[in-house]
Amino acid sequence: MDTILITGASGFIGSFLVEEALRRGMDTWAGLRATSSRSYLQDHRMKVLELDFAHPDALCSQLSEHRDKYGKFDYIVHCAGVTKTPHVEEFDRVNHLQTRLFVETLQQLDMVPRQFAFVSTLSIFGPVHERDYLPITDCDIPQPNTAYAQSKLKAEQFLQSLPDFPYVIYRPTGVYGPREHDYLLMAKSIKQHIDFAAGFRRQDITFVYVKDVVQAVFLGIDRQVIQRAYALSDGNIYNSRTFSDLIRKELGNPIVIRITCPLFILKVVSLLAENVARLRNKPSTLNRDKYNILKQRNWRCDTTLIRQELGYQPRYDLARGVNEAIAWYKANGWL
Repeated sequence: MDTILITGASGFIGSFLVEEALRRGMDTWAGLRATSSRSYLQDHRMKVLELDFAHPDALCSQLSEHRDKYGKFDYIVHCAGVTKTPHVEEFDRVNHLQTRLFVETLQQLDMVPRQFAFVSTLSIFGPVHERDYLPITDCDIPQPNTAYAQSKLKAEQFLQSLPDFPYVIYRPTGVYGPREHDYLLMAKSIKQHIDFAAGFRRQDITFVYVKDVVQAVFLGIDRQVIQRAYALSDGNIYNSRTFSDLIRKELGNPIVIRITCPLFILKVVSLLAENVARLRNKPSTLNRDKYNILKQRNWRCDTTLIRQELGYQPRYDLARGVNEAIAWYKANGWL
């Protein structure tokens, strides 16, 4: 039985990865902090490995104890990280430096797996085609304009610098689905009759449903690919209103007031929200990173490589994904 470790297993994407690994009959280990929620990790077949990425000695001890008792993992999917924080330096510390520590510890302990999948982000490329609206490709030079994307890019560059290290990098565009909180805020706003948009210029948006991210990761395992990086979306291009219109449909078409906020006002509000959040020591959904994401006009990406090499075929377009996500939010009392 192949063994797999999924870090960040308590999170949005991580919890779905755990479910798929268990469905496949893999010996599945959920890598968690001691304080992580386990609300989506109730399957008795799953095993837990507590990992302290913040302290090198503790991490080395935890991994070496596991190796001595169970051996090394066949596969590791590194999904642990932060997507928002009141302290911008946390992005680099967690997403970059702790990834580096993790990999170096695996090497030190002779625990390098057959494949190390790293969940990154399409936003490492930043606003590279804002005028011509061409798809982002792996040939483009990254121009990250958020602290989150910069930290992910630095982690990618570290992995790619290692000779013979069996990494695979996945760069999903906007990931949505059950258990996700940020897109839930849009649904709540529409339920309260407000539909908000940022900026007046054309915006081309791409999405990928969480289960298609999971599909891609396990296709990479099936195909035994290494030292590759893949952009990931559902293959479609949407305008800035498509997502909100689909949410509105699933909510029974409530009357909404559509508000388009000029970007300069959004920037001021984002900076104020970030500063207030920092004083309260709590992350804010609206911050300068989020502003740069909302400001970007082109999120097209070329998924030819992952389709050709892994046989990736998205199972969810936006309409199907929103239908399933909203149904879950309703059933679980989130909406």
